[in-house]
Amino acid sequence: MTKLFFTLLLVTILQGCASQPHHETLPIIPPKHSLSEIPTSEELTIIDVYDPLEPANRVIYFFNYQFDKYIFLPAVNAYEFITPDLIERGISNFFSNIRETINFTNTLLQLKFSRALKTAARFIVNSTIGIAGIWDPATHLELYQHREDFGQTLGHYGLGPGPYLVIPVLGPSNLRDAIGLAADSLLLNAILSNIDHYDELRFWLPFYFVEGIDQRHRTNFRYYETGSPFEYDLIRFLYLKVREANIAK
Repeated sequence: MTKLFFTLLLVTILQGCASQPHHETLPIIPPKHSLSEIPTSEELTIIDVYDPLEPANRVIYFFNYQFDKYIFLPAVNAYEFITPDLIERGISNFFSNIRETINFTNTLLQLKFSRALKTAARFIVNSTIGIAGIWDPATHLELYQHREDFGQTLGHYGLGPGPYLVIPVLGPSNLRDAIGLAADSLLLNAILSNIDHYDELRFWLPFYFVEGIDQRHRTNFRYYETGSPFEYDLIRFLYLKVREANIAK
């Protein structure tokens, strides 16, 4: 129940960020001090996260905010302006379907055979009837998506999260999940390498560019719009709890 609470709390915050009005006239000023510097904060569980690289992580967090504001979001806004909603959904479905291969592999590695079978069936249905995953008839057949990644697989077998990390552009992570992300990327690259012309720059560069835009398009989070003066601490804590919930499910 506690894990569910934290999951719902994070979702609520992210949705709230999207629904808050954007105040162009109010400058965003990140806090000059961390929550851990407050003498009475020692008993707060929100700072009970292993973060030995916190100064560097905070710098990267602010870099990500700048990158998001001046590069990522303008590109996403342009994408949303010129692309009809129907096509946006088709693009999201297409990339989501490709990543079913990662879901399937990690579900299988965790020996969740029933779920792996449903994931395989979902991939086959969407790849054929759904025309390369552009449509999602599998959901209508109650073949729902179960997201799994290699970080969850490592956590499933008892590997701890390790130090908290903020990855440039990508955002919150930890050592275990960063390793998992690299492994999943290698797996996806190996799968896509079977496609003709995949090794050519003109293929993979637009592929990953559009996928990145699509992922940001589907993420409601906006930096420094959570309403908390200690957003870094809050996001760090919630990321850890949500990942714990994902691994336990």
